[in-house]
Formats: sequence, C-alpha cells, structure tokens
Amino acid sequence: MESGFRGQGNTLRRRALPFFCMLVLFLTQRPIGAQDPDAAANQKKAKATLDAMVTALGGQRWLTLTTTMQQGRTSGFYQGKPTGMTADFYEIQKFPDQTRVELGKKRDVVEIISGDQAWEITYKGKKELPKDQVQDIIRRRDHSIQTAMRVWLNDPRTVLIYGGQTLVERHLADRTTLINAENDSITILTDAETHLPLRRGWQWRDPLYKDKNNDAEEYDDYHLVEGLPTAFTITRFHNDDMTNQRFLYRAGYDVALTPDMFNPDQAAAKIKK
Repeated sequence: MESGFRGQGNTLRRRALPFFCMLVLFLTQRPIGAQDPDAAANQKKAKATLDAMVTALGGQRWLTLTTTMQQGRTSGFYQGKPTGMTADFYEIQKFPDQTRVELGKKRDVVEIISGDQAWEITYKGKKELPKDQVQDIIRRRDHSIQTAMRVWLNDPRTVLIYGGQTLVERHLADRTTLINAENDSITILTDAETHLPLRRGWQWRDPLYKDKNNDAEEYDDYHLVEGLPTAFTITRFHNDDMTNQRFLYRAGYDVALTPDMFNPDQAAAKIKK
C-alpha cells in the first residue's frame, strides 16, 4: 500500500509540474517596477492634494521662505487641563534647523535651538535644555509641514498615500500621509475647500517603554500676513491630550536677522546686563 501511495504522489507531482513552471514564468516576466493602477491613482491624488496645499499657502514664495517670526501668548496644558503656565513669546525660525524663542514681557528668558543642540538662557547664564525636551523639539521640526514639503516630498523614495476625507473641528478635510525611506511618516489634513492645513500628526516610539506615541498640531483662525495665510491659533497634542496652545497677534516672513541671533553666549551676555 505504501508503494502505491508513493506512485500516486509521483504522478500528481508530474501533472502539477507544468502548472508551477507556467506560474513561475508569469511571475518572473512581470516587470519588477510594475505598480498597481489603484495605487498609482491614489499616489497621484495625494500629490495633487499636497500641491493644492502649497498653492494655498503661497506657492513658490512660501516654499522658499528663509525665516519666519511669530509673537503672541503661549499656554501649557497637562492631560488636557490648563497648568496656569502662560507667557508672552517672541519666536524667530530660520529654515532648516535654527529657532530662537524669547519668553516673558521683558523677553529675558531665551531658548535657542541650533541643529541638535538647545539651550535656555536667563540672568543666571546659559544651560542645556533637558534631553527629552531637545528630542521633542527635533521631532516636531523634522515632522513640520515645511520639512515635509521641502525635504520629504523631493525624495523619490517617499511614498504618498491619500486617505480620503474626514472631519477636523467641523471642517471637512483631505488626509494625506507621507512615508519616507526610514518608514517614518507625517499625516497632513487640509481643508477640502481652502486647502489650508488643519492638522498634522506623526508617531514615535518611546525609547524607555517602547510603546508608540502620537503627536499632532492643529491650525485655526487664518489671517493674511504679507500676502501669506497664517494660522493665528496653534494647538499641540500628545496622545490626544492638549499640551500647548498659542494665540498669535503678530507674524512676519523673511525678517532680517542679526549675526548673533542664534548664539547662546551672546544672548547670555546681553541678558546679564
């Protein structure tokens, strides 16, 4: 009986062999770079959505801005509730990786971020910001809309995914996700009518607990500043809890900078005086 089963098995294998040969031939003859038509259409829709956002923000002028300025009030929240920490702020950003924030009515508390280094400067002098704060600043900068459009979108390895429409604070929004070569992602939600950004979000893995965290920023109350739409309300979230809210009353673009704008030693010397 066993030899009979072996004989039947050999017969089945001989009959199946031509089928498997044809299957291998079909798979190997398919172009390696062939893309699913639906996936190609989805990526095209995602690119069109991002292009519409850039146009709404100011087109080529917005894409080539070198500096931005914001002035207003900032408030802290913990688990979505106000902490009572509220301060005036004045912020200068220079693309791609330099920021100066001056806090208080006298602007005598200064934070300077340059590359992957960050300092706090007070009348006591300068000190490095805690590592976790620096990492948070760098993550927010590396997942900004400016970085997404200037860096990620220009990398041919970046994948674009259009995720359909959803609601953001009662606004119908288009959802677009960019995934870079390191499998990192930024999701941008834009107003379906105005195409202006309403929200951006990103994920990161906690180095200690190894779980994923979700960070996001929402944008509201747009005003034209020097011809460019500018969100005057900016709200930050961590794992869906509000952590910070900013209300602007002044903004500017391509502002002139002093040579020592991002020099922490020069800032410390001036504050001491």
